[in-house]
Amino acid sequence: MRKDRQVELIDTIDLGLPIGIDEDIRAFIDHTIITLYSGDGIVLYTDGITEARNVEKKQYGLERLCQVISDNWHLDSENIRDIVISDVKKFIGLQKIEDDLT
Repeated sequence: MRKDRQVELIDTIDLGLPIGIDEDIRAFIDHTIITLYSGDGIVLYTDGITEARNVEKKQYGLERLCQVISDNWHLDSENIRDIVISDVKKFIGLQKIEDDLT
């Protein structure tokens, strides 16, 4: 997230492998360099956020996550986290949480 609330998505699919699948994961790991300036930040999340489903089986999605973060970027990280978790729970309603919301 840039200071001006512009979202810059970094595709992490090739940056690693789920922990515990293979003992030696060096061949699966890559890296990328991101320059951050004052007011910029990085938001890390698990797929439990974006794949949370409501009663119509619609996913919460990356677009909604980015919008909630952008709308609240002026707040500190703990407040942003709490707002995202609250919004996901509101979105899914009475649906069971099937993954971690991290």
